Amino acid sequence: MVSATFRRIVSPCWRPSIVGENSSRYGDASGRSDGLLWYKDSGRHANGEFSMAVVQANNLLEDHSQIESGPMSLIEGSPRGTFVGVYDGHGGPETARFVNERLFKHIKKFTSENQGMSADVITKAFLATEEEFLAVVKKQWQHKPQLASVGSCCLVGVIYNGELYTANAGDSRAVLGRLDEATKEIKAVQLSYEHNASRESVREELRSLHPDDPQIVLMKHTVWRVKGLIQISRSIGDAYLKRKEFNQAPLLAKFRLAEPFEKPILKAEPTVQVQKLQPSDQFVIFASDGLWEHLSNQEVVDIVQSSPRNGVAKKLIKTALCEAAKKREMRYSDLKKIDRGIRRHFHDDITVIVLYLDSYNPRAPVVSIKGGGDFGIGIVNG
Repeated sequence: MVSATFRRIVSPCWRPSIVGENSSRYGDASGRSDGLLWYKDSGRHANGEFSMAVVQANNLLEDHSQIESGPMSLIEGSPRGTFVGVYDGHGGPETARFVNERLFKHIKKFTSENQGMSADVITKAFLATEEEFLAVVKKQWQHKPQLASVGSCCLVGVIYNGELYTANAGDSRAVLGRLDEATKEIKAVQLSYEHNASRESVREELRSLHPDDPQIVLMKHTVWRVKGLIQISRSIGDAYLKRKEFNQAPLLAKFRLAEPFEKPILKAEPTVQVQKLQPSDQFVIFASDGLWEHLSNQEVVDIVQSSPRNGVAKKLIKTALCEAAKKREMRYSDLKKIDRGIRRHFHDDITVIVLYLDSYNPRAPVVSIKGGGDFGIGIVNG
């Protein structure tokens, strides 16, 4: 099953899919594209509305993402909810594509077995997806060893039974916009923290987990890196830093460590936060690190709060691109003319999903939208 799944998702590009949205009000179900930018300006999920956009910078888009709204388990009559996934790939798009295909299926499976959502359900789904991908790496090892050096950061949000679950492995970020009753202003509340070696707490965690390895984190080219190779400490994939069998020839020499390791260097286990949604919680922004590189949490929340809902994710990306252009003393119109690949010198692939938190609607349409490849993909069923 894994090999068939793998063949299906590693094709060079794939077109958008959306499962089932009727509506002119909520725009084109499969989204639209403008050069390297793909966007779905507005749609409905079980708890409100959403906006979604992706811009490509790499030769192959390494960011993948999805929104799933409907039953969160396989049990008939189970409560509906909303699942958001942002998968920021590195080394290639293969892991992010794989996670986009498999993670939510595991969420539904474990939610069914658990008869409800929990932090443990989400963690199990991450680890099951990881094991499946490592099995693919093993199967492909002899003729495609570079798969061992491909990985993905994974940021997940789940709204279920009035609770918001935020799970993160890597350096994407979720930020909540919350109404401050005293000032009547919308304040930014960061829901996840980055597993990035640039953070002292992450370096301390790595040193405590690997007390016998004085080189577990190294400063290289003015940047802290795990083993001098990678900035993140958690991901799905990156098999070359998880199992020593993948850290040898025929893997490229630049990924091979001088000394074999017994314990996985990176983890796939996410940090999970659970909170009950309050009436003051207005919206959540889920985005890959390419957005936060150019805009602060409060700047992003201010833009969402002061802008029409329709197209707000696209507006956030365009604002970030304007900032990227400004840093190079360019105009946004000039940046748009630069093609994929070369564009990576100016900004990263960026994915943004904005979920508005209105009220639960048990009759909301089932929605399944995937963003990735050269286009987004979507399906909506009434």
